[in-house]
Amino acid sequence: MGNTLRRNTPVSITNLAKLSGPTGSLSGSSQVDTASAFTDDDAFLSSQETLGIRFETELLKPDLVFHAMGIENTVVVFGSTRFYSPARAAEMVKKASTVSEKRVAEKAQKGSHFYDSARRFGQLVAQYNLKQDNNADKLVMCTGGGSGIMEAANRGAFEMGDLSIGLNISLPREQIPNPYITPGLAIRFHYFALRKMHFMIRARSIVVYPGGFGSLDEFFEVLTLMQTNKVERFPIILVCKSFWNDVLCFDKLIDYGVIDEEDLKLIHFVEDAEEAWTAIANWYELN
Repeated sequence: MGNTLRRNTPVSITNLAKLSGPTGSLSGSSQVDTASAFTDDDAFLSSQETLGIRFETELLKPDLVFHAMGIENTVVVFGSTRFYSPARAAEMVKKASTVSEKRVAEKAQKGSHFYDSARRFGQLVAQYNLKQDNNADKLVMCTGGGSGIMEAANRGAFEMGDLSIGLNISLPREQIPNPYITPGLAIRFHYFALRKMHFMIRARSIVVYPGGFGSLDEFFEVLTLMQTNKVERFPIILVCKSFWNDVLCFDKLIDYGVIDEEDLKLIHFVEDAEEAWTAIANWYELN
């Protein structure tokens, strides 16, 4: 049989769960533990009916953590997980034995300079922060907490002795937090939407290195919020203009009339870490 549209419109989460079968709903479940405290009842806490509560707690907990650590502003770095340090990329090339492994290793080596650049950017942000006495004047490094560009940016800040945030995400193939996140600031999310909110809440700039679907998703989310004036504007910085023009071809979007030339003024193109930091420093007139 082909796909069919649902004939009944669910009017509640419970009804939606019924349409999808009994799994994930308390309704009609024989597994409801009525004797335990709700905090110990996994079936209740993971049910469809408590989805809103899980959203709320996932929004609240990181906020409490950041408040306790005195974190008011962040600079957020996105980018591919597939860029490695030059040393690791060279090791991959050395150990590669199959055609497929050699192809992956060569691409990793080709992109290793992006890792170095993101690491350098983390250092520049940390150098600025370490000169500030007031938390309100600092820009704490924040990434998605994984490998590649995220690791590099966290590493640069961490090695300088500055705070380093990693907003990790639960995935079918587990994303392991990189080792350059400040203890207590590796926060694991289940919901992408709540993770994105925490990327934005304290962000004073977004720096995007070359990346795949995840980086593009995060970049366009921020760009749309800016274009529609849903958030206050701040620098959106794309590193390596040739990559972004090859992949997205912004001029064609203008030619087709789907964006205005004015929209491109939301974006700052830079080639290296120093230019990225200069764009932020100029925007906020930082010393």
